[in-house]
Amino acid sequence: MTDLSLEDIEFIKILANSNSTILQADMNEAIRYRLDVEIGTILREYYKENTMDTKTGWIEKFKEVGITENEGKSAIACARRLGIEIS
Repeated sequence: MTDLSLEDIEFIKILANSNSTILQADMNEAIRYRLDVEIGTILREYYKENTMDTKTGWIEKFKEVGITENEGKSAIACARRLGIEIS
């Protein structure tokens, strides 16, 4: 498990607090790749821990950096609307 960088935290918070339609309109290939590969991996692990009790440690990491449970869930929902496979 890796640490969350400031960029990761910012990206997750943007997903949690943004409209996916607006994000999709402004998304380029580099952002799409980062979302799918890097942020998507983090959100998938967070989702697994929340739904399957896998003890990945992401719930605690999110808490440590100030990402609430609601923000985590909102970020997952937004990522899904952007076409990122989470579950």
